[in-house]
Amino acid sequence: MRDIIHFSHANGFPAPVYRQLFAELSPDYDMGYLDMIGHDPRYPVTDSWPHLVEETLHTLQARYTQPVIGVGHSLGGVITLLAALRRPQAFRAVVLLDAPLFNPWRGRLIWLGKLLGQTERITPAGAALRRRAHWPDADSAVQHFAGKALFAEFSPQALRDYIEHGADASEHGVRLRFQPQIEGRIFATLPHSFAAYRGRLAVPGAYVACSRHEVMRPSDVRFACRRFGLKLYEHPGRHLFPLERPRETAAQLRQIIGELCGG
Repeated sequence: MRDIIHFSHANGFPAPVYRQLFAELSPDYDMGYLDMIGHDPRYPVTDSWPHLVEETLHTLQARYTQPVIGVGHSLGGVITLLAALRRPQAFRAVVLLDAPLFNPWRGRLIWLGKLLGQTERITPAGAALRRRAHWPDADSAVQHFAGKALFAEFSPQALRDYIEHGADASEHGVRLRFQPQIEGRIFATLPHSFAAYRGRLAVPGAYVACSRHEVMRPSDVRFACRRFGLKLYEHPGRHLFPLERPRETAAQLRQIIGELCGG
């Protein structure tokens, strides 16, 4: 029986956008994912994401008959970690790709921002809420994002995948599938106190930090790995490296999973 990877995506990037990464991994693993986290009204976006964790746990229970290898990017990494802490028997191992697991000092700043209603200033929530979501056609959408710093290192095919799999087309044009209001709410409610989660993981775990430290500072990475007993790896590039470097990311994931699972 082949191992199953259940992949959890980053905020604002529906799972099918990772098509190239999945294609690289599928010769060795059965791939599964939740299409878009946070869009099912049964699992609303609230502070610290408890319902989003529940959404993933319900998905695992409904779809799989064996423990999975949980791989999560950014938002998806946090969801994967919290799900594994709650129900370790659902996982063989977890791999977190540059997930925002902030140290206690940064966590207090985020908590204070929530208290003062300033999360749109101290997180990407404000940018998400202002994001344009509709264009007359796919080419216009690709041209729009090609000029954005966030997408500066996407290959032309990766950018096309973002529009093809991350937007819906109709006679009225194309519209982003991931609603900016939900993306903003997810950023504004991100967990701020990981020190409150007692105990290390009961399954093997790894953390892959990007070399440019755009989101996670080295002190955050050290805290997360020490707090949860994660093996630390580094990947060259930016926070969006799984989308920008799918082949290299897949190769590293195969190596890490082999080390964690004894394969």
